[in-house]
Amino acid sequence: MQSKINSFFKPSSSYPTSKSEEPSQCCSVEFDYGRVQPEIVVTYQRRPQNSICEKNDASTGEASKETDLENIVPNLGVAKSGKVLNKKRKYAQFYLELGQSDFLLHTCTVCGFKYAKGDEGDEKFHKTFHKNYTHGIPFKGWRNERILQIPSPAIGRIILVLDDDPPPQRNKVQEVVKMMEMELGDGWIYHQLCKVYLFISSQRISGCLVAEPIKKAYKILSRTEDSRCNVSPEKEARRTSTTLQFGGVILQREMVRRNQSTKSREEPDESINGVVLCEKETVSALCGIRAIWVTPFNRRKHIASYLLDAARESFCKDVVLKRSELAYSQPTSVGRAFISSYTNSHTFLVYTPSDL
Repeated sequence: MQSKINSFFKPSSSYPTSKSEEPSQCCSVEFDYGRVQPEIVVTYQRRPQNSICEKNDASTGEASKETDLENIVPNLGVAKSGKVLNKKRKYAQFYLELGQSDFLLHTCTVCGFKYAKGDEGDEKFHKTFHKNYTHGIPFKGWRNERILQIPSPAIGRIILVLDDDPPPQRNKVQEVVKMMEMELGDGWIYHQLCKVYLFISSQRISGCLVAEPIKKAYKILSRTEDSRCNVSPEKEARRTSTTLQFGGVILQREMVRRNQSTKSREEPDESINGVVLCEKETVSALCGIRAIWVTPFNRRKHIASYLLDAARESFCKDVVLKRSELAYSQPTSVGRAFISSYTNSHTFLVYTPSDL
């Protein structure tokens, strides 16, 4: 009978066999060169429930944190940056329609612009247009300007614009002419032969004068002559008569002249608005004032007088025209009162488009 393999090897003294080993332990079977394998004991313990929740939260990562913040931020009103947002309520102005004539479009009594009340865009545009109409169109200046002399440079400056000037200058003139046409009428103020004088103050165009070359003009009749022509001889005899007779009773009328009040002097005479009577004979003239206009805010500041003086001095080369040599086209009641004040006379020259 063949002996076992263990008999060929002697056991080492450093590893004595334990007599107390029980043959029932499966893990201690001696099969590897007589050595006993060490026993590895693995134990398992139940972790507490809090640690499980922390593990689940950690496994979700940054995505779960972002979703939680997004859910919390709208409820608390806190931004992701940590700043508190001040949420203010927006109030809208409403209007009740009760049969108003200007409910849809309201017309400004000053500038004449029509806009819808309550509409933010319309009200903003009206505010800008109203400012340009009352104070003047904004003007930053040009590189090449024909600046004319005025008594005081601190007041402003006057620029002459001709038809052969660059397009930006002519476009600015057209913009001013459109503003003038709102008061003076459409389609007749400007043409190619005109010379335009712009009065600039506070970076705005405060006034504009349009002049044109003419050949002849007519002398207007004074107010006294005009009124005499309109009064019949019978009415004139009654005015000059100083006696009143009632049957056999004769009364003597005493005439007392009173000075006109300051208010009546400033206000234009409404009787002169309408037909203008002129002499039949023509007078030679060179400069015709086609239109003159000053913004409402800058009136009563002698701007129109400065413009007329600039036109007299620069319209003709090497010739300075007198105030009485300027002719005017279609003067209104206010314009006629201003011309009388400028010329210091009730008689001045007027012309028609056929006199060019």
